[in-house]
Amino acid sequence: MPATKLQEARRQRGYSAQDVITMMLQRAQMLGMPIMSEASLKTKLSVWENGRTAVSPTYQRLFRDIYGLTNEELGFPPELDDGEVEELRSRLTIARSVDAGTVALFRQQVENARHVDRQFGGITVLDELRSQIAQIERLLGYSTMRGQREALAGVLTEAAALAGWEALDRNAIRQAWDHHERAKAGAREAGSPQLLAHAMAQQAFILIDIGEVNAAVEQLDQARALVAHSAPALLRTWLTAAHGEGLAAAGRRDDALRAFDEADALLPNDPVNPELPFLFLAGAHLDRWRGNAMSRLGEPDAIDQLSHALPRLPRDFTRARTVMLVDLAYAYAAAGDREAAQAHARQAKRLAMQIKSDRQLGRLNRLILPTGSHAA
Repeated sequence: MPATKLQEARRQRGYSAQDVITMMLQRAQMLGMPIMSEASLKTKLSVWENGRTAVSPTYQRLFRDIYGLTNEELGFPPELDDGEVEELRSRLTIARSVDAGTVALFRQQVENARHVDRQFGGITVLDELRSQIAQIERLLGYSTMRGQREALAGVLTEAAALAGWEALDRNAIRQAWDHHERAKAGAREAGSPQLLAHAMAQQAFILIDIGEVNAAVEQLDQARALVAHSAPALLRTWLTAAHGEGLAAAGRRDDALRAFDEADALLPNDPVNPELPFLFLAGAHLDRWRGNAMSRLGEPDAIDQLSHALPRLPRDFTRARTVMLVDLAYAYAAAGDREAAQAHARQAKRLAMQIKSDRQLGRLNRLILPTGSHAA
């Protein structure tokens, strides 16, 4: 039995002590943060994991980044605000209000995090997003101006939904669920059925991951019904495709494929909406999503679907590329092509390690390769 939550976090992810030390050194270098030597870290990690010495705030930050967990989940004391956060909170408390410029600043921070996340993964921004969410939640307690309060709640929803998605990618299931609950509460405060439907649907993927597929399908149904006659076509397309993934996870082949046909029909000619910056369905995105569902269902055409979409995926969508390579590994394994399955699994593992996608690494660990091989 692990001695501490910190030790449990490492063992759950299958990391060796050296893996953790290497990631700490790399993350500290990226942040420009001076830390102890590799040799000293080897000794300290053992002491920290056995609970004999408290972890200082500097190293708490590194552990939060590499594991994608909060201080509470790692067994550390509550996080302390840094000077910058304290200064911002002090100014806003004195003002007793939130102006449009503050809302715009938070919204730009979320958008920046979104760009970084899709290319480099949650390890680089998850902790920053958690701090931002805490700031916004505190500010909501001071904001009394109608309109600005709703706008701030909308930003909270987007930040929490993104943090929830990143936490899910790190296999921090409880944290992912809690962030989505924050996102749904923020959407209700903002009076936005669209944001609520998106948060509900995204949360359903957590249910899929833990095997609660029937509950996931039901939640996806509810999300679609919530905005069936009011949402822009882009959101209805996304929700329909999400429903298709849930149906595929439940093994409902015909319903799943019909959902993706419906999504194709709903997709607007210009699949970009500035009011929905968190939705990406242009180019190969909807095709790769269908390919994912087909791979789940063991469809023979999944290989062609995914292989056609992969070259059209923008290069900065690293996580999406990782998912597609894992999907292809599963599709080739289902087709009995061991060599191709291994080749795609190796590519996927390299990218998953690069962005620390524990979710996709877990899928790769569950991949069962065929005993033989044949040309596809």
